[in-house]
Amino acid sequence: MNNGRPLVFITGASSGIGQALASCYRRSGWRLALVARRDAELRAWVQAQGCTADDAGVYAADVRDIAAITAAGRECIAAQGLPDVVIANAGISVGVDTEVFEDLEVMRSTFETNVIGMAATFHPFVRAMRERGSGALAGIASVAGIRGLPGHGAYCSSKAAVISYCESLRGELRGSGVKVVTLLPGYIDTPLTRRNRYGMPFLLRPEEFAEGALRAIAAGTSYRVIPWQMGVAAKLMRLLPNPLLDRLLAGRPRKRRQGE
Repeated sequence: MNNGRPLVFITGASSGIGQALASCYRRSGWRLALVARRDAELRAWVQAQGCTADDAGVYAADVRDIAAITAAGRECIAAQGLPDVVIANAGISVGVDTEVFEDLEVMRSTFETNVIGMAATFHPFVRAMRERGSGALAGIASVAGIRGLPGHGAYCSSKAAVISYCESLRGELRGSGVKVVTLLPGYIDTPLTRRNRYGMPFLLRPEEFAEGALRAIAAGTSYRVIPWQMGVAAKLMRLLPNPLLDRLLAGRPRKRRQGE
């Protein structure tokens, strides 16, 4: 029995931001529906938190597999009920070089995960939430989606697509009672970002981001950069003329490519 406790569905929940979001919602009394490719690792974490079957459900799916992730959503509804919040968090970030043929497949995988995977994550819940007249769909984008960075072509463009996709979905659901929230993390301290070869201003712990995300989702905020300082920096970068931006980024270390 859920005893009236709300339910949150989170993809990419086995580590990093996803796991921090799960912890934050659990501390706030929510039930959890958690998705990851590494479901054994996720089940071990859930058990370590002392969760019962009423507290958390675990679903194995790769968001690139449309059949698998949509099936996980339907299974969640059948087993735990219709979530109050769905967070499409699963994503990948790998450097690319367009002159390297193999990196075209990296770009394909990035878009399949970060963009198509998000739409597939939301799909099983949209109609049911609309019929209920409530709910929130939160997409994790990135400040990297605001301007393109050298060596980040796949990640930046995929996150720009996420921002536009969520904006489109928000318009489609306007007046339905279903909120669409676009969250743009700045630099978050995770094992992935620790490999970066450049400075990361305003670096946050995943727990700090999760707390801000929970507040933004609860408020139904349509667009939020976390931390706010990165929002200011991103807006300033957006206003820079292209020649000035190009000079500013000249010589900046690039994101590591696959295998580096």
